[in-house]
Amino acid sequence: MRTQDEPFDRRGFLLAGGGAAALVALGSGGSAVAAGRGAAPALSSPAAVTVAQATRTVRRVTAVDFMNPLTGALTTSPDTACGKTFPGAVTPFGLVQLSPDTVSGGDNGSGYSADMTTIEGFSFLHLGGIGCYGDLGNLQVMPETGDLVVDRDAAKSPFGKDTEVAEAGYYSVELDRYRVRTELTAGERAGILRFTFHEAGTGRLKVDLARRIGFDGSHTVAQEFRLVDRHTVEGSMRSDRSGGGWICGNGPSYTVYFSMRFEQPIASLGTWDGDKVTRGAHEQTSASDSAGFFVEFPVKAGQRIQVKAGISFTSVAGARGNLADSIDGWDFDRVRTRARGAWSKVAGKVKATGGTDKQREIFYSALYHTMIDPRISGDADGSSRFGEGPVRHHDFTVRTVFSGWDVFRTQFPLLSIIDEQVVSDQVNTLVALTESGAVKGLARWELLGTDTDTMVGDPAVNIIAEAYLKGVRGFDVEKAYGYCRDVALGPAERSNRNDFQNWTKLGYCVDTSLSKTLENAYSDFALARFAEATGHHDDAAALDTTARNYRNVFNKDVGWFRGRNADGTWMGDQDGCVESNPEQQGWFVPHDVEGLVGLLGGRENFNTRLNDIFEQTPPEDMMKWNDKYNHSNEPVHQMAFMFVHTGAPWLTQKWSRYICEHAYSTGPAGLAGNDDCGQMSAWYVMAASGFYPVNPASTVYALGSPLFPEVTYTTSRGTRFTVEAVHNSGTNIYVQSAKLNGRPLHRAWITHEEIVSGGRLTLVMGSRPNKSWGSDPRDAPPASVGPVRPRAGR
Repeated sequence: MRTQDEPFDRRGFLLAGGGAAALVALGSGGSAVAAGRGAAPALSSPAAVTVAQATRTVRRVTAVDFMNPLTGALTTSPDTACGKTFPGAVTPFGLVQLSPDTVSGGDNGSGYSADMTTIEGFSFLHLGGIGCYGDLGNLQVMPETGDLVVDRDAAKSPFGKDTEVAEAGYYSVELDRYRVRTELTAGERAGILRFTFHEAGTGRLKVDLARRIGFDGSHTVAQEFRLVDRHTVEGSMRSDRSGGGWICGNGPSYTVYFSMRFEQPIASLGTWDGDKVTRGAHEQTSASDSAGFFVEFPVKAGQRIQVKAGISFTSVAGARGNLADSIDGWDFDRVRTRARGAWSKVAGKVKATGGTDKQREIFYSALYHTMIDPRISGDADGSSRFGEGPVRHHDFTVRTVFSGWDVFRTQFPLLSIIDEQVVSDQVNTLVALTESGAVKGLARWELLGTDTDTMVGDPAVNIIAEAYLKGVRGFDVEKAYGYCRDVALGPAERSNRNDFQNWTKLGYCVDTSLSKTLENAYSDFALARFAEATGHHDDAAALDTTARNYRNVFNKDVGWFRGRNADGTWMGDQDGCVESNPEQQGWFVPHDVEGLVGLLGGRENFNTRLNDIFEQTPPEDMMKWNDKYNHSNEPVHQMAFMFVHTGAPWLTQKWSRYICEHAYSTGPAGLAGNDDCGQMSAWYVMAASGFYPVNPASTVYALGSPLFPEVTYTTSRGTRFTVEAVHNSGTNIYVQSAKLNGRPLHRAWITHEEIVSGGRLTLVMGSRPNKSWGSDPRDAPPASVGPVRPRAGR
């Protein structure tokens, strides 16, 4: 765990890592894609980028056309925070993410940055929006013509940004050096590449088995493969912790198995291992940081060559089965159409009506990014691997990439409305990891069966409690509760809670004192509600007490929160936090806003202090890391909606709109910070819809200011919930009155049960605040509304 000041902080987007300068037009223009969706700026000459290049007119027909995978696709920039997303082909929650690679090493977790001017290949696995140094990036394919170049860096090709096309489920680009057009699309557990060689001669596909995204960019070891027949190569790549890869905590060790098929018979096959090239080989085993194989074909001008591969984390047989299940033929366009259809279905889950093209692109691109993780990790036959042992689950889908500290705040509340199955799968996966012995306690930031122990708090407890309280089932409730209880209440040998000994002895944490104390307090509130709902009343009483431990780090002498040492003395005004400062972190008391109001001397003082933070954050700082309202990072994400709890919902309406307008845009610089596996994007989806979970475990959503005239959610239960904003506009941002299902609504909040039961929330908007609506203390949101009944049959 690293703090903000340390050199390898997971938000260290200012560190060296291959980024170029001049991002002048990347953050404000329209879609940064080509061929029917608008052309990206030609960044091969960064200084020549113009706003006109980034804002070309596009024609969109359906919601899926507004999904732009290039949104947030920057990794390193001195001028803006970076989304660190990847632009390649993936299906919703798919195991495979087939995407271009512009860089392997450094603080470039996605392996791609839109400001870079060369491509080194196209690999099958990527992480999206993560703040660490990345991982995966295995099985990299690169087309070549001319002389064989095996070195990854030496083989890079320049590419024209105006040729780059990124759509939901599809990516293509022209490689200038080799005169080859590359197209990518994906199924759930496999991907297919189509290469068009523009010139006759020898076409070559180089498959790098040593490549892995990470600190040093070449971490994969123990590669092996064999030529099965004239169309098929199969093998594996073992990735351990010997070099780069994930460095923010415990990096995973994993094996990627592949079954790769070529449409044309392989005319010749060769291998390389370091500087040694062997033609005519049929197999190779290596532990080199530069090794792989290449296949060659005679090609005519304009000839297409296709290759596809199934991926598995379990076995070669699993990869073979995954390929057959996901891509059973050679019809590239049919696979592309299926991928687009899958994303169209996702787009239909949250339908936004009206607004500008720019707003719809931001909205649907955000929805797209909330549906990539937690991805499936098991095979089509149910096989998966925890630790060293293969297992098979038929009652749930095993998932991976749980960025817990981030996603418990908004992404999982969003999924609890529109995709309960993913929530249930994730709970089952967390429980199974603990039960298998692979994880002590409950995973905090899980990656490929390993708890990387990145970040702080007990997010698994948060999402398990929230799931149960919102009526999500399909998991062993008592077993899940037991593991949550072990984390919060011990014994210590079964808990992975941060600073457990000091927490239980002193009532606060000493290590990263403020952040950990406040995060633990919220988790205890969530678990207390879970305990109460399942009849564990003594546990609930104990947890309700420790949920108020946030008071132990409130320094009355300075009137605000401070970290605290073991001897009771106070830390400095910039100490004790992770990726934040005390002014930002101190607002994370979502479960007891009334108690926080009391500490600050009343609602007026609370509202004045909170409002001042927003007033001190000018628009030009909203896309940057800053010391005030830092939307670039998660500790502040509930702040704009807290005014609903303190009788000033018009301030929530004002500032939630402000954040939507100034912290999000289109194109590669369109995110204010790392997307964090969907959290940054989920915030926008819910805020733009007009409601937000300040305290997810409460099952209550604070109402804000909808960005669109109408947004309709199709819930997991088959119902529809619509938020209608009458007279909505860029100036009419304030709620004048409200009705829920035709009846007057005087409170500025709704419940999860009201949403999933279906209905219509109608908000009449105006240009001036109505300070009487939603402001009565009797209408303040409760800390909890109790558990929701599960739907029949679940």
